[in-house]
Amino acid sequence: MAAQTGAEKGTKKIGNYFKGVRAELRKVSWPSKKELINYTIVVLVICTIISLAVWLIDSGLHQILKLIIR
Repeated sequence: MAAQTGAEKGTKKIGNYFKGVRAELRKVSWPSKKELINYTIVVLVICTIISLAVWLIDSGLHQILKLIIR
């Protein structure tokens, strides 16, 4: 039996890695199209709410600092 070279060992490790990735992806519970749309809407709404909250806080602090600096 011939000894494996470093390249052959590396190729075998990479192949095993991708086989493992494929096996794990089969176990994933993927959302349906309807669930995906609902999750996307929730994320967009929450991002909008947080953006507005940060904008309001920033505007308020800006106004306070303008009063202090004057």
